[in-house]
Amino acid sequence: MDRATARVEPWGLDGDRRWLIVDDHGLGLSQHQHRELVAMRAVSRPGGLTLDAPGMAPLDLAEPTDGEAIEVQVYRDRPLSPVRAAGPEADDWLKRLLGRSARLVWLSDPARNLVPWEVPAGVGAEVSFADGTPLLLANTASLDAFNGWLLESGSTEGPLPIVQFRPNVVISGAAPWVEADWVARRVRIGGAVFQGAEECVRCVVATIDQETGERGREPLRTLAARRNIDQKLRFGLQMTVRAESGEAAPEGRTVSVGDSVELLD
Repeated sequence: MDRATARVEPWGLDGDRRWLIVDDHGLGLSQHQHRELVAMRAVSRPGGLTLDAPGMAPLDLAEPTDGEAIEVQVYRDRPLSPVRAAGPEADDWLKRLLGRSARLVWLSDPARNLVPWEVPAGVGAEVSFADGTPLLLANTASLDAFNGWLLESGSTEGPLPIVQFRPNVVISGAAPWVEADWVARRVRIGGAVFQGAEECVRCVVATIDQETGERGREPLRTLAARRNIDQKLRFGLQMTVRAESGEAAPEGRTVSVGDSVELLD
């Protein structure tokens, strides 16, 4: 869902990746296992969420602040996260969509959900259900360069849209691949300061068309030829939230469409 403005919290953009679909063992489910999730739309709102999918009646849900308390994992190698179950109505809706039992849960207290590795001084360790860091930044100039490589190769899969890489912050007006130089550096966007963690390592989910659910060979094939760094295929920049002295209080930190991007060091 595109947003004109988002508040920046220690664990990322407000409302971002606070809900998770899990199996009977409390392990997260994704598009990797279920292409049906591509067609599902989850629209967050203050205090709740609306689920919608082709052939399904929309389901409006409130944040389950007093629902069943359980623990789940996004991935098997990640710590358990304390969550609240959305309830049987949501679970029945997901079962009809996926053809298997599943549960919807909500991360009510991200402050208790910590990444299982050391973080630099001044950087928060809190994280939502994000894959490692709260923000994934993509650069439209890098996408244009990538699609140029696709055209040169004669691939029939391009050009790829930015949504294929699933960023939650997109910048334009910068040079291609400049974000690679922002690793371990501070970046101000609007009213918030972030720190580049590492260039994002892409997995097979990036090959799933976010409109059709069909799986191809791109972008992994071209990244393997052009952006294979330390035996990892990279596109985009993972970032963490910094708490800078003198900056706006958390409730005043926002990023908005049209904000300037400034490299601080």
